[in-house]
Amino acid sequence: MALVRVVEIDNFRAIKGLRWLPGPGINCLIGPGDSGKSTILDAIDLCLGARRSISFTDADFHALDFGQAVRIALTLGALDDPLKNIDTYGDFLVGFDVATGLVEPEPGAGLETALTLQLTVQDDLEPEWTLVSPRAQAAGRTRNLNWADRTRIAPARLGVTGDVHLTWRRGSVLTKLTDGNADASKELTRAAREMREAFDQKELEELKEPLKIVTAAAGDMGVPVGAAVQALIDAGSVTFTGGTISLHDEEGVPLRALGLGSSRLLIAALQRKAAEKATTFLIDELEYGLEPHRIIRLLGALGAKEELPLLQVFATSHSPIAVAELSAYQLHIVREKGGRHMATRASDAGNVQGTIRAHAHALLASSIVVCEGGSEIGLMRGLDQHFTASGETSLSACGATLVNGNGDETFSRALALQSLGYRTAILRDSDKPAPAAAEATFMAGGGRVFAWGGGRALEQELFAALPDGPVGELLELAIETKDRALIEAHVKTISGGTKALGDLETEALIDGLSPDSRALLGNAAARFGWLKTISTMETAGRAIVGPAYGNSDASLTSVMDGVLDWVEDGSR
Repeated sequence: MALVRVVEIDNFRAIKGLRWLPGPGINCLIGPGDSGKSTILDAIDLCLGARRSISFTDADFHALDFGQAVRIALTLGALDDPLKNIDTYGDFLVGFDVATGLVEPEPGAGLETALTLQLTVQDDLEPEWTLVSPRAQAAGRTRNLNWADRTRIAPARLGVTGDVHLTWRRGSVLTKLTDGNADASKELTRAAREMREAFDQKELEELKEPLKIVTAAAGDMGVPVGAAVQALIDAGSVTFTGGTISLHDEEGVPLRALGLGSSRLLIAALQRKAAEKATTFLIDELEYGLEPHRIIRLLGALGAKEELPLLQVFATSHSPIAVAELSAYQLHIVREKGGRHMATRASDAGNVQGTIRAHAHALLASSIVVCEGGSEIGLMRGLDQHFTASGETSLSACGATLVNGNGDETFSRALALQSLGYRTAILRDSDKPAPAAAEATFMAGGGRVFAWGGGRALEQELFAALPDGPVGELLELAIETKDRALIEAHVKTISGGTKALGDLETEALIDGLSPDSRALLGNAAARFGWLKTISTMETAGRAIVGPAYGNSDASLTSVMDGVLDWVEDGSR
């Protein structure tokens, strides 16, 4: 059965222009919200679906520019014999080069025989489907797919609900399974007649008086109704269609009463059973209504782990579970750049599978801050909570996410995410020099690096830059987290036995800590990990650093302001 080889979209809804080469099997569109993922699914559905007519409005034109036609073109390969019939489609057959992704004017050696189906909508809002090829155009020939062929290759679509697929309605998976031959019209007509005959108006006492009045009124006006009018079921109102027959369980309960997740799993399994008759499956928000383990099960049913998948699936997802479960080849990142949209296969960036699985959530964001460690993540989260409580825009509202760089892996992880096309920045300590080549490559690709000055780690920066009171609170937090005796031992080690913890606490209360004492505490905190966990530094950011932010040294605030401004710039 036909596979979609090329998707081209012009001037349709959120998309000004797109050319995309999907693959066989699962093609999962990911990226931040409003990036155009659902628009791509709609375009495929509208172009390839078996519909006699579709209603378009001005809103379907990109930026309401109805002076530019909507154009959706799908190049179909892996054609079966009816679609390669020379008598029917000969002048419209083209060649697809699998290696280059180019569509050639006609089939040839080394090329896959293909057809390009195009949907256009002009300002009169009338859709027109045609097969297109340079040879047919030169000869002035136009035609559409035969309706039988169009019906045969039309995709099934699973949206938020899938009730239609649990009935024998036109286009449902069940109809595909029965080749459209589940004709129960005679039986349905008989059932309708029996229902009319079984209706007993005598049981409806409340109708007797109105019926007498109607009979009398008809007689007064000379309207021929016989001796008495009757209240019977109108034969014209009892009409059954294929959708009247639906799936029920053994107790007779309709399967549409299943939970949302269960019905979606069942429909996916049915689509797989129907794969020989319909290979294209569209699924919106594949994780909708499903727990993590059932998302994995759904992906398995769709052929996620198969080398030769039966289905070509086009899906959208905002689930880190789905991102982590799929391969980089199956993930396509949708974004807009320079006025055009792109859907980039994640595997095109090289060996990024490990990064994807470790940071699946990052691929759903628009901006990524790779933090050197958990303490930077905690500080960013705590400050975000403090500022958000004060009415500032949150990091998440700006479409940003935080990724743990795991120390020495910071630049390699940032470069991998950057190679996938993501807007990426780094927040790091400066106690160790950055890898020069990696930093240069990262910045040349548009990345930003934010680091504390003076060769300091984060803990050293906090103890140096915060006012006296908050520095004391930071020390108290470390004591609560690590145990007083342990902090006492660390202070003695770093000071060479010249300072005790009690001395520093007294100094902080009376005169404020000296620069040397602040440096001693910062060195001890950095070396022994007083505040290294995300949760501890998150508390510090929210309850200590945030409230003291306006009175802190610029060495701290200038770096954090730079990161926060960079995040906000990405949301504009």
